[in-house]
Amino acid sequence: MQIPRRTYLDNAATSWPKPEAVYDAVDRFQRNLGTSPARSVYREALEADDEVDAARAALAELFGAESPERIVFAFNCTDALNLAIHGILRAGDHAVTSAVDHNSVLRPLSWLEQRAGVEVTRVGCDAEGLVDPDDVRAALRRNTRLVALVHASNVTGALQPVAEVGEIARENGVLFLIDAAQSVGHLPMNVARLQADLLTGPGHKGLLGPLGTGFLYVRPGVEKHLESVRQGGTGTRSDRDVQPDSLPDKYEAGNLNVAGICGLRAGVEYLEARGLEAVRRHQLALTERLREGLADIDGVRLYGPHSVSRQVGVVSITHPACSPEELARRLDASHRVQVRSGIHCAPRMHRALGTVEGGGTVRFSLGAFNTAADVDRAVEAVRQAVAGQRAASYASAGQVSMVQAVSQKRNS
Repeated sequence: MQIPRRTYLDNAATSWPKPEAVYDAVDRFQRNLGTSPARSVYREALEADDEVDAARAALAELFGAESPERIVFAFNCTDALNLAIHGILRAGDHAVTSAVDHNSVLRPLSWLEQRAGVEVTRVGCDAEGLVDPDDVRAALRRNTRLVALVHASNVTGALQPVAEVGEIARENGVLFLIDAAQSVGHLPMNVARLQADLLTGPGHKGLLGPLGTGFLYVRPGVEKHLESVRQGGTGTRSDRDVQPDSLPDKYEAGNLNVAGICGLRAGVEYLEARGLEAVRRHQLALTERLREGLADIDGVRLYGPHSVSRQVGVVSITHPACSPEELARRLDASHRVQVRSGIHCAPRMHRALGTVEGGGTVRFSLGAFNTAADVDRAVEAVRQAVAGQRAASYASAGQVSMVQAVSQKRNS
């Protein structure tokens, strides 16, 4: 029996495949350089330093950061969010977030709420999974120090009104943190237009880099309010036993994942050459095709915005014939269509959608290398999977009825 080829639709977890240049960049660093940046003066060490600087500059250029030093490298988006949240909030502060946010925001805030005397308000969302900026405005208090909001939901793909929320935060002297885990690399972005004081992103998702990479953008002046939560060697000011105040060294203690950063730079350069507008158009077309195909299957329920222009390429569904986990397993086992099922680390989002008790949703997430054929294959796989499950259920029900009839006859 011929095994179907892999149809990967789990790009919201991590993108795959990567551009060939990403694999080459990682391999080149490991084989030819393989050393720490900013630590030594021999040729390979200086070249490693140049690679990190070039990656920082590429990211700054991608979304309009004021200078490369405004980009702090982290080990993933979760790590960057922790740097921001723990670095900003103190005892007695108040923070605002939302039901649509990921555990990478919710859990640090809950920890600070339970152990560090920080108050947290979590605003809700509407039926499409969108936050109302007026709800954020109403949640602000005199001691509000931070508003944290995801740019695009990792469950529904809904693009949140971050620019409007950022304007509200700035008008009230509150810092605004954007979690761009599902948006960076998928559509054009500019930190000034988004009103971002702090913005985090992963390297391994839309930016097409390797796992173990991420970044934190820090708007000029915000570093005065953002404490470093990690201290250690930086290769600079080594004559002092206190953390440097200059960026990015204030927040980058210890060795960086330079191999990953080299790959991340290659991913960013690929996106720049292809054009984020083109990437966005490609994903919008595929998202619309996917939603229309899934909606045509009897029993499928779609979640999220009614217009694809208000979302990224993330589509969640449920079907009464089988649980999300069982449907996802069937898609891979029979068709090699690979998706994610469950709560997706966004429990409040699923409570708002009413999908917690049923085990969450099945999530399809599109990437830069997906095609219309991938989408059609996925839709047909869902159609066959639910039809097979429905037939199995009918057969099982029929067997039960037959057993009951035999039992009644014997007892009569």
